[in-house]
Amino acid sequence: MALTVDIVAPDRVLWEGEATFVTAPAVEGSIGLLPGHEPILSVLGAGVVKVVEASGDDRLVDITGGFLSFDHDVITIVAERAER
Repeated sequence: MALTVDIVAPDRVLWEGEATFVTAPAVEGSIGLLPGHEPILSVLGAGVVKVVEASGDDRLVDITGGFLSFDHDVITIVAERAER
């Protein structure tokens, strides 16, 4: 089972694809998401989003804040500002 991930900034799509694991810098601490996780909506702080792609490669995206939505194995990360 895979996660569908979309990472977007206000002006562009940073990455979209399938992943096996995602970590993100929630304001209350780092959050890790695997397939089947309970639905969650979280405010993000500054830090690094790490995506383990279905191919096994790691993708890192630096963000300065935003929010994360997770439901039915679909993760949407909306970053205030971000750099790959």
